[in-house]
Amino acid sequence: MAKLNPTQSHSPAWIFQSWISFLVSIFATAIGILYLPADNWIKGYFAMGLLFSVGSTISLSKTLRDIYESNKVLSRVDEAKLEKLLAEYDPFKK
Repeated sequence: MAKLNPTQSHSPAWIFQSWISFLVSIFATAIGILYLPADNWIKGYFAMGLLFSVGSTISLSKTLRDIYESNKVLSRVDEAKLEKLLAEYDPFKK
């Protein structure tokens, strides 16, 4: 019988801390850009850079998570095939 791999879940405290960290960092950077002693077009450039950085970070983290999850599924399939092969193998049968 195949072993079940329990999925690890994040605690509510970790999720809360992650969201707060994300929001504080975006808010602090936006305030820094707002009070930057520069022309508005420079501030706009920095704001667009911030938004693109956030978007690409989210895309990258999702992509890495998807790759990790797909490798986990492939590993389970390979493990199941190996278990079936070992269950059918009889070393004393010729």
